Amino acid sequence: MQRTATSLLPGLLPSLLAASLMVASAPARSQEITREDIVRQLSRFESAPTLDLPALKQQTQERSKIRSRNEPPPQKRTPIAPELMNLPAFNVDIQFDQDTPIVRPESYQAVGRIADAMVYSDLLPYTFLIVGHVEANGKRESNVILSQRRADAIRDILANTFKISVKRLQSVGLGEEQLLDPSKPTAPVNQQIQIITVAKAAEEAAAPPPAPAPAAPGKQAPRKHRN
Repeated sequence: MQRTATSLLPGLLPSLLAASLMVASAPARSQEITREDIVRQLSRFESAPTLDLPALKQQTQERSKIRSRNEPPPQKRTPIAPELMNLPAFNVDIQFDQDTPIVRPESYQAVGRIADAMVYSDLLPYTFLIVGHVEANGKRESNVILSQRRADAIRDILANTFKISVKRLQSVGLGEEQLLDPSKPTAPVNQQIQIITVAKAAEEAAAPPPAPAPAAPGKQAPRKHRN
């Protein structure tokens, strides 16, 4: 006797339900970044800002030490380096060990993609600033220190592991003084690392022409041997 679709339904329901539960419980895969994504974001460079990096680092450290009742909450603080907000930037989730600058192994692939982009022809003429951020948890002063150490760690991996010229890399940690999402000061997005195009790489000075060789002294007439 031929079974109809209706008669099969009761037997299929448990299997369909189990399959739907498996799909619902499967972890969502994070979107994988590509070299093309990074190049597209970082190559939109127009003009270099006037950026005094040592002064910015000092200013960030000093502001993080402020203890005042009149100090606005994190979501209302003015950006400490607004000039960086108008530059080409790529934000990336890098996983660190908690409260340390140690990059977890699963994030080395993302750093490698950044390195691949930096040696792509469209980005070779540029230098980059690696900016560390931290969400607004804990002490502000400690957050600035941690963000600087994390930015330094990414710079060092790019230079030492992936052989990007150190002349093209700078780093700064802004802590929680310039949140990536001020409306959510404690959100994980505020821990992202930013790669920012800041300038065109200085062209190597042409090597000076070699100095002319000194004139050879006049040859002396060979001496006659006496018999």
